[in-house]
Amino acid sequence: MYGTVAWLKVKPGKMDEFVAYMKEFDTQHRPKGHIGEYVYQLDKDANQALMVVLFQDKAAYHANANDPEMDKQFRRYREFLTDDPVWNDGEVVYTSVK
Repeated sequence: MYGTVAWLKVKPGKMDEFVAYMKEFDTQHRPKGHIGEYVYQLDKDANQALMVVLFQDKAAYHANANDPEMDKQFRRYREFLTDDPVWNDGEVVYTSVK
């Protein structure tokens, strides 16, 4: 598996709208090789979030990153953020899900 962990700073009062947009887009667009994603709203600051996105492999991840539809989504959800996300891409080397 391959993916990214992104640090997000959401505009004050926009977290619910941001999450609603993510849910709406997710139901309409399922990229090839996409496994899933998690968005954590942080306890220390309700306007900050971590987003974890998982793909079957690096090729599927990069195909999605280069998809014009994903660029449209990014531009739309960027409107909910105070800054660009801080992306941390990498290979998943361990997972445990019960």
